[in-house]
Amino acid sequence: MSARVGILSFAHVHAPNYAAVLGRLGSAEFVGVADDDAERGREAARRYGVRFFESAEGLFDAVDAVLVCSENGRHAGDVIPALRAGVDVLCEKPISTTVGDAHEMIRAAEETGRRLGIAFPVRHAPAVRRAREIVRSGAIGRVLAVNGTNHGQAPGGWFLDPEMSGGGAVMDHTVHVADTLRFVLGVEVRSVYAEIGTFFGTRGVDDAGVLTLEMEGGVADGAFATVDPSWSRGAGYPTWGDLTLRITGSSGVLDVDAFSRSITTFDHESGGTLWTPAGGDPNALMLDDFLRGAEGGPEGGRVGAGGGDGLRALEVVLAAYRSGESHAPVGIARG
Repeated sequence: MSARVGILSFAHVHAPNYAAVLGRLGSAEFVGVADDDAERGREAARRYGVRFFESAEGLFDAVDAVLVCSENGRHAGDVIPALRAGVDVLCEKPISTTVGDAHEMIRAAEETGRRLGIAFPVRHAPAVRRAREIVRSGAIGRVLAVNGTNHGQAPGGWFLDPEMSGGGAVMDHTVHVADTLRFVLGVEVRSVYAEIGTFFGTRGVDDAGVLTLEMEGGVADGAFATVDPSWSRGAGYPTWGDLTLRITGSSGVLDVDAFSRSITTFDHESGGTLWTPAGGDPNALMLDDFLRGAEGGPEGGRVGAGGGDGLRALEVVLAAYRSGESHAPVGIARG
């Protein structure tokens, strides 16, 4: 049986991709769209052949689960009513722009018994899941350092409005890398040092940054990770961007490209290089996993990120912004 699914808001650039996936996903019956921008919502509903709902409440009454793709600053105001209406929610990242809102969203899920997922598709990428297995098996020894990137292009629109977005490239892209590090390595971030600025012509918000994360726990206890989340890929660049990890261990190096069809492992002792196939659409895998979990199926919820994962990633971002202002490391006291 398929879960009845709706999309609340087409404000986010990822909403069209999710809609396209829902239309061909066996675990989903794409019911309709609600949007506070009625013209945008009606156009989306027409394009995907679904119903436009005049109100969010009407959509909630018709579905089992909803994808919230509104502006970052509106997530709490959209997610909490959906949960209280008895609907499971997959919320676009970041979970919110403030820790307070994130806690309120998590509390609403706990009180209603509904599922709150956060759209971190990278952890569903086959290359990332395989990297997790390799690293945790000890195949590259003790993890010493990680270099992560999530480059892209400035999305424009409300992403450049700090009231709606909560920040620029560091808000938009750091959360993906932070969550992937936690998923692959089993770590938490102890402190962040960041240099943040505007170098690529974006006005009003940051478009570049370099972060150094001190990690604890998992297979990388005491190790550091550097993260580049910059909107540094201009219009002429051949791809939209990337998400990569280079994980350096005591006995090998693992190169992971989340959107590649393979991962690369170099072994220090043998000098050999191994290419491991790993393909699949991370968005489709994420949505299928969430919706099967929403149905109560045995395969759901094993990989997907929840509200707590969204909060942990947001804490890293907010610490980075504080560090960028003070030019000093900022510790994270997890709440």
